[in-house]
Amino acid sequence: MARPISFEVVPRDPRDELRKKLEAAPAEHAEALLESYELLQGLHDKGLLQLLRGAVSAGNQIVETTVEAVRSDESIRAARNAIVLTKMLGSINPEILEGIAVAAAETLGSYKKPVIEPPGLLSLLGQFRHKELRRSIALINRFLESLGNQINLQTQRRH
Repeated sequence: MARPISFEVVPRDPRDELRKKLEAAPAEHAEALLESYELLQGLHDKGLLQLLRGAVSAGNQIVETTVEAVRSDESIRAARNAIVLTKMLGSINPEILEGIAVAAAETLGSYKKPVIEPPGLLSLLGQFRHKELRRSIALINRFLESLGNQINLQTQRRH
């Protein structure tokens, strides 16, 4: 008759395994540990560790103050305005926006340019010969017309 194989379960101590891993860690991760120490020293030198300790100890108060600030009407409007501005910037053709930026830099960007004297009436009328000026004025007119329409719609919605 066959003999049963004896099977003994060796008791496992998870703490002992963790201790062995911890003892081996400095040798296995020496470079990372040194960089961590340098990072901690830098945070300490700049006073950031003390700041973090203070933030942790005042945790609830910081959260309550933040929640109060976020609930204010101004914060809500600011968030909504940020979303609208993001949509607006996303809808503008980048080439047009680049042209506006270049035009602004050429006309307003240089503080070294002398102050331009306002042109006379005849000189101003003479500038209307340039199609670039007429194109820009048409664009501004279209913008102002659209703005006026939007203001009108907002006024009608309120009444």
